[in-house]
Amino acid sequence: MPAFTMQSPIGLLTIEETDGAITALRFGGETVSPPPTPLLQHAAQQLTEYFAARRRTFALPLRPQGTAFQQAAWSALCDIPYGQTRTYAQQAAAIGRPKACRAVGMANHCNPLPLFIPCHRVIGAGGKLTGYAGGLAIKRFLLELEQAAASE
Repeated sequence: MPAFTMQSPIGLLTIEETDGAITALRFGGETVSPPPTPLLQHAAQQLTEYFAARRRTFALPLRPQGTAFQQAAWSALCDIPYGQTRTYAQQAAAIGRPKACRAVGMANHCNPLPLFIPCHRVIGAGGKLTGYAGGLAIKRFLLELEQAAASE
């Protein structure tokens, strides 16, 4: 599986591709490398545009691997507009499982494509920032980036 590690405003990001689709985006990596495939180069370019507040949606073939519940939770994440947030309860209700707030949180934690599938847009009740695989400082950065660009 080809992979590419790029520098970003939130540190190194490693993008992975399998059979013509993006299958993972991980925080961290060992070195910045040249993109080995056109798809990985395209994904890196879209991330660069996102961080420059010139891209609000991603146009890439994504293939996250997960359970049916996780897939439903991740699909609901894609419906959260750029620059907006939802609570875990709202996300659970959106997939028809209003009592599954904790399970939704766990599904978000397992999201293999953060940023591309925007789990950073989900916050705790009352607007509190809670859990994020990249850490709360990165979650705050992403939300502030989007909110500033959305208000322009």
